[in-house]
Amino acid sequence: MRVSEYVKHDAVGLAELVAAGEVTPGELVAAARDAVRAVNPEINAVVETWATDDEPAPAPGSAPLAGVPFLIKDLGVAMAGRRTELGSRLAAGHVAGADSSLMVRLRRAGLVTFGRTNTPEMAYSITTEPALHGPTRNPWDPRRSAGGSSGGAGAAVAAGIVPVAHATDAAGSLRIPAAHNGLFGLKPTRGRVSVGPDFDEIFNGLGVQGTVSRTVRDSAVLLDRMRGPEPGDPYSAPRPPRPYADEVTRAPGQLRIGVLAQAWGGRRTTAPVADAVSRTVRLLESLGHRVTEARVDLGVDWDEFVLANARLMTANLAASVDALAAAFGRPLDSSTLEPVTLAGHRYGQRVTGPQLVAALAVRNRVARALAQYFGAYDLLLTPTVPEPPMLLGEYGQGAETLDGFGWIERLNDRSPFTMAFNVAGTPAMSVPVTSDAETGMPIGMQFAAGYGEEGLLFRLAGQLEQASPWAGRTPAVWAGSALVL
Repeated sequence: MRVSEYVKHDAVGLAELVAAGEVTPGELVAAARDAVRAVNPEINAVVETWATDDEPAPAPGSAPLAGVPFLIKDLGVAMAGRRTELGSRLAAGHVAGADSSLMVRLRRAGLVTFGRTNTPEMAYSITTEPALHGPTRNPWDPRRSAGGSSGGAGAAVAAGIVPVAHATDAAGSLRIPAAHNGLFGLKPTRGRVSVGPDFDEIFNGLGVQGTVSRTVRDSAVLLDRMRGPEPGDPYSAPRPPRPYADEVTRAPGQLRIGVLAQAWGGRRTTAPVADAVSRTVRLLESLGHRVTEARVDLGVDWDEFVLANARLMTANLAASVDALAAAFGRPLDSSTLEPVTLAGHRYGQRVTGPQLVAALAVRNRVARALAQYFGAYDLLLTPTVPEPPMLLGEYGQGAETLDGFGWIERLNDRSPFTMAFNVAGTPAMSVPVTSDAETGMPIGMQFAAGYGEEGLLFRLAGQLEQASPWAGRTPAVWAGSALVL
């Protein structure tokens, strides 16, 4: 299969070709490797590929995505015999001894995992520019960030290397790359996808597993295969009434949607993004939804919210870093860790037990306050991020002068719309409904729903995909490459 034909299909479409005998899994993986060679030198999304000859070939039609090429993030999932380095020199060379629970499910879905994608060190940034593997560039404009922390995944999917890729999200790490790269990305409800067996929860429940994709149905089909608890999980989300794949084609009905165009905390939404919000509101109204400006109470003031996030994230970071240093016998200094990670480690070591418990109490208050909102509205619409993708290098300017709290303060300031739904544990998605009228860069719109309401999000996403199709938009990196030749 030629790359130019391969990139015309989403994951479900490729699996249908395999099931019909029109193409083999081996031919699909060969096309994906050709795509890597064509575009990865420019964007640096994929940090490693490997042979798949020793992997059992999925039987055509044996699973919904049998034979589809797939990439996993360099963090959050373990594949037996493959490196998982967390984007960090501290973990360089680490090889997983066994599959994690999620990896087992990805295999059962029939996916052929042939490589891993770039991530910032320890997923500790909203741009992917690690010292270990270098920056990932946005396929729409290589001068700009692909977002983070799942920036490698977002760039790889947008650039046509794979139709869907693994991602994680603890503060927007899935939704921000989806927005920057013109993709669909849904952060599931806390407990929807197991993070076992090595963890019961990540960042005290802030971190979840998911995917980014070019079509809504790909994310829905894969979440159907990823979801569900494993023995020993501390909690799980309620079982959905029907498969998410079925929700994509169901009418959402008339929805009550509140709009929050200006974020908590004072960061102003830029004019191109505010204009995109207005256009999205008009689209929603044309589809029959009731859209009104909303006042959304977080349950705490912004400073208290940021402080709680800083304590939760840095305390967890410190524990992880200490464990890695002990496991590999490596020092904790500038030879193994970047300045912001070192600063976060120092700050996290000083977080006391009572402070951590108080931060968890803030988490509860935010969850209760947002639950009140979703008692009055079906959904909340916000920009995914308040500004277009930043230039590479911009986000880290002056970072060496920041302490651990200062870095988390910067993260929340530059991505003020996403974190609340990690804290509350509720689902939220970024949808590439529109783009910047002047530059053509994609602009993501975030829709958040109440606990366990991924089905509702998929119904609206399917409707928006039909009303404002985005699959035909192609980024600049495609031009003149094997993807179109």
